[in-house]
Amino acid sequence: MTLTNEFAIQQRLEELRTLLQRANYAYHVLDTPEMEDAVYDKLYRELQDLEQQYPQFVTPDSPTQRVGEKPSTRFTSVKHNIPLYSLENAFNLPEFANWQERWRRVAPKVNTFEYVCELKIDGNALALTYENGVLVKGATRGDGVMGEEITQNVKTIRSIPLRLNLDNPPPIVEVRGEAFLSLNIFEQINQEREQAKETLFANPRNAAAGTLRQLDSRIVAKRKLDFFAYTLHLIEDKENSASPEQSPVNTSSEPFPPHPLIPSSPHPSSPHPPNGSASNSCRKWALR
Repeated sequence: MTLTNEFAIQQRLEELRTLLQRANYAYHVLDTPEMEDAVYDKLYRELQDLEQQYPQFVTPDSPTQRVGEKPSTRFTSVKHNIPLYSLENAFNLPEFANWQERWRRVAPKVNTFEYVCELKIDGNALALTYENGVLVKGATRGDGVMGEEITQNVKTIRSIPLRLNLDNPPPIVEVRGEAFLSLNIFEQINQEREQAKETLFANPRNAAAGTLRQLDSRIVAKRKLDFFAYTLHLIEDKENSASPEQSPVNTSSEPFPPHPLIPSSPHPSSPHPPNGSASNSCRKWALR
């Protein structure tokens, strides 16, 4: 193969990946399909054929790499760049008031603050790490400090882009959010399990957790998990990961950005608009 042909092949591969990634983004994130299924399938098959002929040019962010061919033998433990703790509960207004007092004691220098109010997505927390715009790691919460790397399973979730839709992505960025199953998909999975005389999942959260821990990503892909992004962290030095106060992390300065999470974010975020600039607004929002 001549250098000219090699360059042309690489150029076509990159063009196909870009077209398919944009189509995936429009369909799974923006919910505004811009490419007909037949056209998508044709381009996808062309990409598959070229990558089979020239495996040296396959990239980890290629749309063909969402589902692994071989099951994993085990998951490995990874340390979070920033602790990924679970949320606390407040079931009534007095508990909410107590929570406010606790965080004010922890952060006495914070004089101006705003609250974000949104519906809880009942799924499983994920931390997605992108380096130079490419997804390199997906991890579960675990104990908040250590999680399990499930990158191959994360790649099967269509609303998680393998490459960020940004012209100049930051060197390292971590997106945190919730992997979940919609009620329709959950009911469909349980119907199939009932027909196969398998144990039914207790609830969508239980089903999502069990799905994410499957060693075979092909099973994960069939379950059709979805993802909502909550927070964005720009990691300046991934070698240093201490407490949130000491961690070299900058978070978005926009507390209430428009949907998605940030104006240029490629991840879907909660469709219910955030609300509440103070505790009174939070109370009104919760009691509406």
